[in-house]
Amino acid sequence: MAPRHGPGSAGKTIAVGALSGTVGALALTMVQALARLVLGVSPPTELIGDRVAPLLGIERFFSLLELFGGYDQLKAFGVGSATLGQLGVGLFLGVGLAWLRRRAVVQSGSDEAGRRPLLILATVVGGLWLVSVIALWPVLGTNYRGLAPGSARLLTMVTMFISSALFTLVVWLCQRLVAGPGALPADEGGIGSSVSRRTLVVGGAGAGLALATGGLGTALFRRSTFGYDGMQYSGPGIQAITPNDRFYVVTKNVIDPRVQASQWQLRIAGLVERSRSYTLDDLRSMPPIVQETTLSCISNPVGGGLQSNAVWTGVSLADLMREAGPKEGVVEVLVTAVDGYSDTFSLAKAMEATTLVAYEMNGETLPQRHGYPARILVPGLFGEKNVKWVTRIDLVDRNAKGFYEQQGWGPEFVVPTRSRFTEPDLAQPLRVGSTVALRGTAFAGDRGVARVEVSVDDGRTWNDAELEYAGSPLAWVLWRYDWRPQRTGELPLLVRATDGTGTLQLAEARDVAPQGATGLHRVTAQVRN
Repeated sequence: MAPRHGPGSAGKTIAVGALSGTVGALALTMVQALARLVLGVSPPTELIGDRVAPLLGIERFFSLLELFGGYDQLKAFGVGSATLGQLGVGLFLGVGLAWLRRRAVVQSGSDEAGRRPLLILATVVGGLWLVSVIALWPVLGTNYRGLAPGSARLLTMVTMFISSALFTLVVWLCQRLVAGPGALPADEGGIGSSVSRRTLVVGGAGAGLALATGGLGTALFRRSTFGYDGMQYSGPGIQAITPNDRFYVVTKNVIDPRVQASQWQLRIAGLVERSRSYTLDDLRSMPPIVQETTLSCISNPVGGGLQSNAVWTGVSLADLMREAGPKEGVVEVLVTAVDGYSDTFSLAKAMEATTLVAYEMNGETLPQRHGYPARILVPGLFGEKNVKWVTRIDLVDRNAKGFYEQQGWGPEFVVPTRSRFTEPDLAQPLRVGSTVALRGTAFAGDRGVARVEVSVDDGRTWNDAELEYAGSPLAWVLWRYDWRPQRTGELPLLVRATDGTGTLQLAEARDVAPQGATGLHRVTAQVRN
């Protein structure tokens, strides 16, 4: 006997579909969050950002940063909107299944015909899975626990399939439970009461899933980069060697990798005679190189604090290259990290003695946020080339482009000579006739700093500053100039540096994008009686 449907059946169809679709989407999201937390599998809602960001172009990228108020806000919006979109798609598919099921049962008079919509739903969800795999293929090798890209890609695909299958199953079971043996709840008598109870059960299950998903989301949020991404090292009290917990940080990730060393390997492949793989223990067993090197972000403005100095311990990348045996025709070295980030530099740069695979920072195990278990150190090039969480190095015969290079950054990534004031705090007025110590940093990539000069008359004359600290030609120097202002008012101060080759710092102002900022740091001192 066919189920009977009153005037409210269409509304009930939508309600049942929306409820079941939402519960199914919550189940899918919960599995994704659990896999991200435990296995380091990046969900599609996160991978979409990694897939799209390199394709934006610099102008659009910066316009989005301005629109959302910063990189963290843009990343949060991207993941948040993708998650809401996923829930919305789940709701839509749930309503679609309920409507197809209702139509099939009304036409056939038997719930057996309602099985056909299940096949349609499974086909649609399977199709979405396949489209997602194809669209996200370049970033599916991401794994925040450190799996090799090939294994990571397979695990990500399997996780996506399982969560999609679970969504389909949950939506179907929820509709079966609410509707009973028919396609939809009947409108009459005691059956309606039973339906209400079943609806309450499904709603309760949805609430439980929402709480579980929220709990996992909270745990993930606590690991997020929002608390430290963009952290600068600036102001009075700059130390020659930056403490690890104050070293500047820039990351593309919403949640940085937490690599398990037992799962991690560094593989060297591509145009080589012998592909090689190294564990962390392998690297530690090699002769260590200890090297002081400053890193500076390409996004660091003139006078900015996205620059820090550390003593790194690692092994020579050139030695690893020689073990692999580069073939003829190598154009670039393509470096890939566990989070899917990639960048490139020349083979000649890779073969320099100062280019390292570093595993310690200031005598301590490399911190998670700075690339544990190993990162690339390429003195003289901007920070984005010093890839963190490195897992693969490929020698390639083409001009490959890394994550940010695809946006249009470059083509020059050599750090220009920079200098800046860091103290005193010029927000406080100075006293005329009283000596004040002006201090700051100067950095010239891998060329060293030979001289720092300060002007207290808006660049008309220049005075040599004392180099208080100069530890390595690959690192910054700390400078000092004792100044006794002779008049009151707003007095402009300028600083410039000369690198180890005798080349004076470029005074011409240039924006951060696309090759890093240039120009002289200019501050104003308030001098009073």
